Amino acid sequence: MGASPFAGEHILFLTGHLALPRLESVLAGLGRTDFAFSIHDIGVKVAALMTGDIILRRLPPPSGVDRIIVPGRCRADLARLSAHFGVPFLRGPDEVADLPQFLGRDRRMSDLSRHDMRIFAEIVDASALSIDALLARAAHLSAAGADVIDLGCLPDTPFPHLEQSITALKSAGHAVSVDSADRDELTRANRAGADFLLSLTERTLDIADAGNAVPILVPAEPRDLASLVRAVTLAEQRGLAVIADPVLDPIHFGLSASLARYHALREAMPQVEMMMGTGNLTELTEADTSGITAILLGVASELSIRNLLTVHVSPHTRRTVEEHDLARRVMYAARRDNALPRGYASGLSQLHDMRPFASSPGEIAQQAAAVRDRNYRIETAEDGIHLYTRGQHIVRQDAFAFYPQIDVGQDPAHAFYLGAELQRAEIAWRLGKRFAQDEPLVFGVATPAVHEDRTRLAEAGHTLKAGHTLKAGKAGPPDPAGTEDDAASPDGDGA
Repeated sequence: MGASPFAGEHILFLTGHLALPRLESVLAGLGRTDFAFSIHDIGVKVAALMTGDIILRRLPPPSGVDRIIVPGRCRADLARLSAHFGVPFLRGPDEVADLPQFLGRDRRMSDLSRHDMRIFAEIVDASALSIDALLARAAHLSAAGADVIDLGCLPDTPFPHLEQSITALKSAGHAVSVDSADRDELTRANRAGADFLLSLTERTLDIADAGNAVPILVPAEPRDLASLVRAVTLAEQRGLAVIADPVLDPIHFGLSASLARYHALREAMPQVEMMMGTGNLTELTEADTSGITAILLGVASELSIRNLLTVHVSPHTRRTVEEHDLARRVMYAARRDNALPRGYASGLSQLHDMRPFASSPGEIAQQAAAVRDRNYRIETAEDGIHLYTRGQHIVRQDAFAFYPQIDVGQDPAHAFYLGAELQRAEIAWRLGKRFAQDEPLVFGVATPAVHEDRTRLAEAGHTLKAGHTLKAGKAGPPDPAGTEDDAASPDGDGA
């Protein structure tokens, strides 16, 4: 293991009563470290419920500390705390189990802001759309990570507003490519200022003379690599910058042979820019697209293919641009590090998580035995769903199996809350995904990211709003032994 990002520092971890034993165990399990550390129990039961004000009141002035780490779910203004104590504060991971990776164990620290692949995102049937509709789709694709907006033309269908569409898209700041099998449309696009033309052959290369668009070349006949090599050679002789695409074929219609063509072209012409259109696999294979995309971009990374053509027609490819965007960044970082594309980002692992369980059954049992309040807590482990409160710890693999053993009195809001959380926990357990009470399940780039302000406590949910007598997460009336800091329902212990 290389040096951690905290090498040579003394780190102070802030935690709560229930998380303290687990935090101590995880840190002890690190063995010898290149940093020193100490732990301070801030005096709340649930670490995630500590706030900035609690820390200001209860943390003694730190001495000899280089950095203070608070739990990931801690709602506090870290800049304010850093200024007050004169020590940098850092928000750690949501779960104690993720601390080793956070501290540098088996973690890739590469910057995923960098990549070297250009994404062309096709707007299918562009000729059937108005200019306003094209601009709206282009804005969405660009926000998802597209670098070039590709106008996909329809065979034997007029595109009278082609020139105006190109002008409008370029005025909005987009690079534009036009994909057509019609010579006239490609010539018009070149004259109108398109940046790229798809797809020219050795027979239609003269269309490039109509403007400054970069021609993207394909074989004159399907699978005819020799004709593509001739087209590239001819373009180079004429001083044209081109991009060559041997064309990826779908499974059982020549996939392996087409991959061989990409490899053969790179061997024959190491200098040529290349494109891979991934839609013939993502669109035409009924499988989750994130894994397909990762494999194809791994091939592209090995063969220095710097241009990717994406398309979204099938509903199951709705996040294909986002998947390509993340995959190109991961592959770039892994190639630069001469490493496997593992440990850089989890966004392409959408259904199954690498570390699905934050705690073992034994760790949950230990924490359940220490609970002294009436809050219900829900966690998952390898053996199923754990529901526990003071004097009760139930493990089941079916959310409905908890029903006979839960008593929420006459509180329908609380019943609804527990039912929803337990069902979500069952989904996570069956898929092998990380579950955290009161937090949404994370499906990588398959679902839009939810950005939250972790400097403030979350707003009350529907079951906590006016008209409901009990707080979600409560098994009964507030525990007299509780404190003001523990009045809200727990959403995991964090660090």
